[in-house]
Amino acid sequence: MSEVTFGLSIPQSVLPGTDPVAIARMAEDLGFDFVSAPDHPCGTEPTYETWTMLSWIAAATSRIRLATRVLGIPYRNPAMVAKMAETFARLSGGRLILGLGGGYSDEEFRAFGLGTFSARDKVDGLEEAIRITRGLWSQPAFTYSGRLHHTDSADLEPKPAQPIPIWLGTFGARALRVTGRLADGWIPSYGYRPLHEYATMREHVLTAAHEAGRNPAGITCALHMQAQVSEHATGGPSLVAGAPAAITEQLLAFARIGFTSFSFTLTGTGTRQQAERLAHEVIPAVRAAV
Repeated sequence: MSEVTFGLSIPQSVLPGTDPVAIARMAEDLGFDFVSAPDHPCGTEPTYETWTMLSWIAAATSRIRLATRVLGIPYRNPAMVAKMAETFARLSGGRLILGLGGGYSDEEFRAFGLGTFSARDKVDGLEEAIRITRGLWSQPAFTYSGRLHHTDSADLEPKPAQPIPIWLGTFGARALRVTGRLADGWIPSYGYRPLHEYATMREHVLTAAHEAGRNPAGITCALHMQAQVSEHATGGPSLVAGAPAAITEQLLAFARIGFTSFSFTLTGTGTRQQAERLAHEVIPAVRAAV
């Protein structure tokens, strides 16, 4: 098994007292491998836009990687995202992980005037977006004619200086096959399915990769979860909680079904203290065990 990696989610709140740059710097100082943020620009809570916030964080950090977890395809033109990603990766020294998804919140899309999308539209749109992105990153005058997205002799220069990993947040059978055929990583969120189903979904991803002639071992399997590091906390269907030893055991259970990367949204109070306990007590124990 390759070395296990760990990420910390950055709160997007604009409310006083929340500083996304400070949290990212803390994560970098503590030795986390990446930070990430979800993509829900529509809502009543005051929040930062994901891409802009992560760009600001990239300029204020030097080592830690930055992941979109995940960009909803309907929000942005895929060809433009390909250009944005190349620029982000170049200016950040190759630290971008481009997380993409078909789009979860239909209410948000309707509110922003983007229309409605069937399950087929979301999966087809995701696959087309990846093919457009990779084509623009590698080919001159790239033309692609999809059902939902297309390019016409499009040039994107410069090409990426180094590979930009694409991770997908997918659950359904068709979307999992797209992940296996095309993606570099898979990052579902914990709590949407019983644990044993994550093992089955992972097998769908790896089988699709094998059938496409790819090396399944080259796909990073990451799991995002809500976590609370506290002796007084108890877990639930979507929460990993407890003392560091208890959280370590839960992560090792995930590792046994094939996950090699873990991402945390910390809940409750004391974000810094929880992050420190993860960095000093949980992460070394998990790495030593696997």
